Amino acid sequence: MGVDVTRLSVLSRSIAGSVAVVTGAASGMGRATAHLFADEGARLAIVDINEEGLHAVADEIRSVGGDVLPLVVDLSSRVAVEKAVAEVAAHFGAIDILVNNAGLVIPTEVDADNFAEAWDISLAVMTEAQAWAIRAALPSLRRSDHPRIVNIASTEAHGATRYNSAYSVAKHASIGLTRAMAVDLGKEGITVNCVCPGPIRTGITDGIQEDDKATFARRRTVLRRYGEPEEVAHATLSLVLPAASYITGATLLVDGGVTIRNA
Repeated sequence: MGVDVTRLSVLSRSIAGSVAVVTGAASGMGRATAHLFADEGARLAIVDINEEGLHAVADEIRSVGGDVLPLVVDLSSRVAVEKAVAEVAAHFGAIDILVNNAGLVIPTEVDADNFAEAWDISLAVMTEAQAWAIRAALPSLRRSDHPRIVNIASTEAHGATRYNSAYSVAKHASIGLTRAMAVDLGKEGITVNCVCPGPIRTGITDGIQEDDKATFARRRTVLRRYGEPEEVAHATLSLVLPAASYITGATLLVDGGVTIRNA
């Protein structure tokens, strides 16, 4: 007698053929996310202000047969964000996935001369640009059969580090934006989630000495090490799968256990 091998699962775990937009893709977690999505068969629009880094990533993806559109964009400009999203929709004819990953850190004290500049650009790039990109992508997302939005925040959204108030506020706001948009868009089946990385080896942490990284990781993380950008990218991928259709308004910590460790 033959064995019945009917599949028990019906939801897809493939993003092959989907159109994904990834901001901040010239380095770090954005680059890793772009590479991973390309490996999974997605068609990509990658966005960054770093022209050299962006085109290097595009060349890497093309070298393995990936379909990628690089766009050099100043994400602090609402007009530039809206124009870029419109260009993606026109080029690919669709947008299924939006990953708002772009970020920057400008250390400052509350009474420092550069505080206002740090505040303005941090909120513009890491909160406002997320909102403008979501709004601009909505017509395309509404036509998708698996519309997914992921905003990248940080463990700084669950606390604060000295001289980093603008960054911390922007990341807190990103979680608030995620929850608000999830409520507003849920009736249309558009999911909106947030990933909060902890200590990850990116350009932002390159300036930290290796000994200091090791000490911090040993004292503060459960896994006792820094994370890699690809580990964050896989968490993001899990939230944009067609099968991730009943997850929205969630905050996924990818922090090695920083936020749960007391001692």
